[in-house]
Amino acid sequence: MIDSDIEFKMMSALEVMDNRLKTIRAGRANSAMVNGINVEYYGTPTPIQSLANITVPEAKTLMIKPFDKSCLKDIVKAIQEANLGINPTDNGESVILTVPELTEERRREYVKQAKQIAEETKVALRKVRQEANEDIKKDESIPEDQEKTMLEEVQKLINEYNKKIDDKLKEKEEELMAI
Repeated sequence: MIDSDIEFKMMSALEVMDNRLKTIRAGRANSAMVNGINVEYYGTPTPIQSLANITVPEAKTLMIKPFDKSCLKDIVKAIQEANLGINPTDNGESVILTVPELTEERRREYVKQAKQIAEETKVALRKVRQEANEDIKKDESIPEDQEKTMLEEVQKLINEYNKKIDDKLKEKEEELMAI
């Protein structure tokens, strides 16, 4: 009975959360760590994925092999500016990122960051709920009892998605705190 657009917006918020959580590293190399890094390539900010092959040859190593070796220094510079907490190594052919072991303090920082992402996602869901509730209440053609039922359905959906957020956060916390 409720608009499928509402659930789509909620799923989208959850998807964004998933992608943001992937960028938080857990002591293992992951190509998602460099997502969102733009390299100044011939004066144009270009996503690093467009300029290079990104591979994980070992659990703690990320290798970035550019298609055009002339942009190697620019890739190193962009990674340093991204402040990943990893110092890139340029071997003339590719950029190598060696992921250090996480300290307890750093793990806790990452957990805090994950909680912040989860909270932002919940805020986005509340905004979707608020918009949906306003739309339902504005629609004069909906009888009062049906309006109440629809508002309850929206709330059930919110509760369901909040549980999914909490589950994903718990999973990420366990991954981050595992030694």
